[in-house]
Amino acid sequence: MPEYYEDISIGDTREFGERTVTKDEIVEFAEKYDPQPIHVDESAAEATMFGGLIASGWHTAAICMRLFVDHMADETWVGARGVDELRWIRPVRPGDTLSLSVEVVEKRPDESNPEVGRVHTRLTATNQRDEAVISWIGLGMVRRRESA
Repeated sequence: MPEYYEDISIGDTREFGERTVTKDEIVEFAEKYDPQPIHVDESAAEATMFGGLIASGWHTAAICMRLFVDHMADETWVGARGVDELRWIRPVRPGDTLSLSVEVVEKRPDESNPEVGRVHTRLTATNQRDEAVISWIGLGMVRRRESA
């Protein structure tokens, strides 16, 4: 069921599905988009401060975005103006299972477009040990039921 701007309240929180990250997908993503040794070369990664292969932060963000789209976004969520406060808190390693939580932290009408409202959400992903691995504030745009 569509969720319009008027249906959303500050403090609303949702927990989304989980996703286990594999070594193969870490390497595949990194080879295409972030080919640093810590993401593509297991031997080289072992010699770093991380002590082993880790996912690119951009890969972790992409996994979270997929979880968000699969579980929250519908035709009323029409895009975003960006993200604030992106933080890679803890490395994501092969075999980690990520879970996503999204909390509405701010909302206001969009002054330049009366058809949408601005909804800011704090997205936080945790691993299987309930440790935060990434967070950011999404600057979303959500359709209004009626133009102001």
